[in-house]
Amino acid sequence: MTDLAPKYNPNEVEKGRYQTWLDEDLFKPSGDKKVHPYSIVIPPPNVTGKLHLGHAWDTAIQDTLIRFKRMQGYDTLYLPGMDHAGIATQAKVEAKLHKQGKDRHQMGREAFVKQVWDWKDEYASIIKGQWAKIGLSLDYSRERFTLDKGLSKAVKKVFVQLYKEGLIYRGEYIINWDPALQTALSDIEVIHKDDKGAFYHVKYPFADGSGYVEIATTRPETMFGDTAVAVAPGDERYKDIVGKELVLPLVGRHIPIIEDQHVDPEFGTGLVKITPAHDPNDFQVGNRHNLKRINVMNDDGTMNEECGKYAGMDRFDCREALVKDLKEEGYLIKVEPIVHSVGHSERSGVQVEPRLSKQWFVKMKPLADKVLENQKTDGKVNFVPERFEGTLDHWMEDVHDWCISRQLWWGHRIPAWYNKKTGETYVGEEAPKDIENWGQDPDVLDTWFSSALWPFSTLGWPDTNSEDFKRYFPTNALVTGYDIIFFWVSRMMFQSLHFTGKRPFNDVVLHGLMRDEQGRKMSKSLGNGVDPMDVVDKYGADALRWFLLNGTAPGQDTRYDPKKLSAAWNFINKIWNASRFVIMNLPSDAKPAHMPDVSKFDLSDRWIFDRLNHTVSEVTRLFDEYQFGEAGREAYNFIWNDFCDWYIEISKVALNGDDEELKARKQENLIWILDQILRLMHPIMPFVTEKLWLSMPHEGKSIMVAEYPTTHKEFENKQADSDMAFLIEIIKAVRNIRMEVNAPMSSPIDIMIQLDDEFNKHVLDENADYVENFLHPKELTVAAEIEAPKLAKTAVIPGAQIFVPLTELVNVDDELAKMEKEEKRLEGEVQRAEKKLANKGFVDHAPEDVVNNEKEKKADYESQLAGVRERIQDLKESK
Repeated sequence: MTDLAPKYNPNEVEKGRYQTWLDEDLFKPSGDKKVHPYSIVIPPPNVTGKLHLGHAWDTAIQDTLIRFKRMQGYDTLYLPGMDHAGIATQAKVEAKLHKQGKDRHQMGREAFVKQVWDWKDEYASIIKGQWAKIGLSLDYSRERFTLDKGLSKAVKKVFVQLYKEGLIYRGEYIINWDPALQTALSDIEVIHKDDKGAFYHVKYPFADGSGYVEIATTRPETMFGDTAVAVAPGDERYKDIVGKELVLPLVGRHIPIIEDQHVDPEFGTGLVKITPAHDPNDFQVGNRHNLKRINVMNDDGTMNEECGKYAGMDRFDCREALVKDLKEEGYLIKVEPIVHSVGHSERSGVQVEPRLSKQWFVKMKPLADKVLENQKTDGKVNFVPERFEGTLDHWMEDVHDWCISRQLWWGHRIPAWYNKKTGETYVGEEAPKDIENWGQDPDVLDTWFSSALWPFSTLGWPDTNSEDFKRYFPTNALVTGYDIIFFWVSRMMFQSLHFTGKRPFNDVVLHGLMRDEQGRKMSKSLGNGVDPMDVVDKYGADALRWFLLNGTAPGQDTRYDPKKLSAAWNFINKIWNASRFVIMNLPSDAKPAHMPDVSKFDLSDRWIFDRLNHTVSEVTRLFDEYQFGEAGREAYNFIWNDFCDWYIEISKVALNGDDEELKARKQENLIWILDQILRLMHPIMPFVTEKLWLSMPHEGKSIMVAEYPTTHKEFENKQADSDMAFLIEIIKAVRNIRMEVNAPMSSPIDIMIQLDDEFNKHVLDENADYVENFLHPKELTVAAEIEAPKLAKTAVIPGAQIFVPLTELVNVDDELAKMEKEEKRLEGEVQRAEKKLANKGFVDHAPEDVVNNEKEKKADYESQLAGVRERIQDLKESK
């Protein structure tokens, strides 16, 4: 046994422990084919920086599940890895180079990509250090990266197969364009924000000089790309002008007036300018009417040669100059200020430009339909909470084709080549043989394309004979935030179903967002982010993990609260002190915990082992249901209230007594319960439980591979639970009376206990030592009928009334006021119960045990009320 410091010090407890676990290969799967596998692949963090509290939340839940299942005997795999995060990482490296006066285009692709790899190596090392501080039991021998050779092979295979199946195609479409990063974005990489803008009302003159029509637009700079003005079919207001031509203001080009179903006749003037190269709806209108597509912007958001004197100007500068010129030339009717929702790049923050571009797309509908169909089968992905399945369904039902090409250098290069002579396109996993005649597409794939394959590509796919793939796929659980359902969860689901025929994971466990103390989302702009490593340094990894899991309700946001971190430390310190007490009170030759002899139990033993049974059962069930907060509450109540506050205190009577046999039994019981508590808590608090477990007599090299607690039928004893509850209520009631009248435990006092039920007398008789020790009575009277003193402190508990004669210590008026207040409370409880039981709907439809429980509560309240009223009468008579 090891001496323990008087106070819990997380830095000392955690120092060197993680490396020891690594050295002993404890994180690797057992490989035992006779047991069930259980696997989780870590949601790969981006190599763009350090982990934040959201990552810590994810991984604390994942590691808790892995440690829980490992101790239950499963063959567990927790697979680590990181994401290359194309746009995000490239943007970070470009910003770093910019500060050094360097530009990627001057450096060239190869040199720039080498710089990004250096960045990746630096931040991957930081992230692994953070994983270690949090205590994640990851099998690093299987670590993956979304740009490693194996995943690159999987990405190429998927791209080529989808292309051959007609599910990947290349074409010109309106896409979201980031002018700052100069790359395409998918719809879900666009964040819509309310911006101040305006409707600019402009005159479009008829070519025949017969007047003009009024057009309202929020983006006048796109006028140079207008190729028509449209009205709704059958709009009586405009039937005479359909087919006529207009003159584009300041440009002079003639454009037709057409009819198209896209136009809402109720909106605005019912006239809409059509710009096929700069609006997704206009693009469709242009296709229906064979209109020319005129792109008016360069990649960087400046105006191009189509814009005459405005060429080279930034799009917003052009807007300002153009509006000024329209006003001067008499074309501007009015400017109407508005606030409207505008798309912004998730990565760079700039306004996204809808723009015609030749890109690669995934045809989503067939893939989405497959997911929706699978969700109706037994092989569905189970969402926790279930309501988020509706979020997935809504997105899949209204899905758009996915733009997967990115104009970047960091990422998976698109496996497509174009013949320099013929223009022919070749798509393949390997380059064409006569490579000198071909040029590879310069673009890379969207980051999510490779991370969508993560659950199976990390396990060896496309080699379906891979041992890891056959054993650990599908994975058991994915733990992530609800905000990533669109980005990642949905994509893993359709790629997995399409390429493996199976769901990627059995369950997806969704948590919310980590918010600050004021409920605000943590962000760099607000400066309210919290570094989880700072939390670990101050409170310890176990306290952080306890806070993250104990504050968790599936799908709900949570607030970062330093007070809760302090409370977590206090709880661990409570466990530490309880463990230290137990270990210090063991004999020098104490053996590891072994199954106690139930036949030798006294009431406190029967009670604590029944409570242990209940706690193990509930924590195990709640872990399996991902109800970590509820599991934490069950464990906390047992450890703090039942074990520390009561059982240890009760055990001191035997430990300090002269009965050596009784003392030995208490020591055996204490070490068993402590052993079970440490095992119970290990998945959440791995460091401190390991330290404490190794400090007491134990078998095995680590608690991590010890068996998780199970229930034992011989420990079940509901009568002991009831009897002990009665004894505890009496002790608490007398302690409260002592405190109220400032009578310390050292001063004996007369105590009178009137029992409602003679059966309870045996509880007091059989536990006379505890009654003496905890009540310290001068004279104890226990009977079914007691003539209560006229002046006494009184407590009414279920099953008994307690009187402490306090002739010289109590004020009659104060006591009477207290009893009358209690009378009102109990009257309210009786009325509430009566009302509930008078409700036919409740009595007829509630479960029988619930109705019976309500009847028992009503009877208890009535009994307590009768005692209080009797006491009130006695107090009045004593005046």
